[in-house]
Amino acid sequence: MLTQQAVEGHARELFEARKTRQQIRHLSRLHPEMTVEDGYAIQRAWLALELAQGRRVMGRKIGLTSRAMQQASQITEPDYAPLMDDMFFDNGSDIPFDRFIAPRIEVELAFVLNRNLKGPGVTLFDVLEATDYVCPAIEIIDARIEQFDRETRAPRKVFDTISDFAANAGIVLGGRPVRPMDLDLRWVGALLHKNGVIEETGVAAGVLNHPATGVAWLANRIAPFNEELLAGQVILSGSFTRPTTAQRGDNLHADFGPLGSVSFRMV
Repeated sequence: MLTQQAVEGHARELFEARKTRQQIRHLSRLHPEMTVEDGYAIQRAWLALELAQGRRVMGRKIGLTSRAMQQASQITEPDYAPLMDDMFFDNGSDIPFDRFIAPRIEVELAFVLNRNLKGPGVTLFDVLEATDYVCPAIEIIDARIEQFDRETRAPRKVFDTISDFAANAGIVLGGRPVRPMDLDLRWVGALLHKNGVIEETGVAAGVLNHPATGVAWLANRIAPFNEELLAGQVILSGSFTRPTTAQRGDNLHADFGPLGSVSFRMV
């Protein structure tokens, strides 16, 4: 268990790394005994710094929802982090590349709630009943902590990713909003194009068999901290494609078929 001094110190490092676009080295390298809960403690301390600067929480993201990603990270559950107000960008807009360090793109479904969800005991069906609408989304993930250590080339651990706001950095909502009971969300598919070339494809069932499952998991996971998912919040349910790198000048377009599309350009 990390000391409060270490938690607050690393939170400040990450807060500054996001502003300066200068990556820091793995926290797990400094603290081999680091745990998942230490990662969330650093994340909460970083969040407090953002809130003190006038930022607002607009929702939550869920990550590491696929079996393959969990095995790669040697964990058995997803991770999560807050979505801040300055992480939202308009569909079809130009997004400044200089807002990020090493951006990558993922395709997801976003749930917008019309009532609070408080665990424990929240089920998939509770999520569907509490959802105003579901819409296509692209998440921009980033790394304020090096993905690979600059000297050893060792990959970062899940504790690092959790500390690093679960890698979230941006969100673009678009397409056609749908009521969650109007279609089988498991079979929502998407094609991710970069500069006119299809980079990734997937279906939403890749997210824990149903994207609402992750939202239920999150409501129950945060309940011991006396936290809940709030009406009006946007919940990113988890990616069903692998991350795709993005560079300045790239045009990104996610085609969700009948649900429309989400697009933007990195400038």
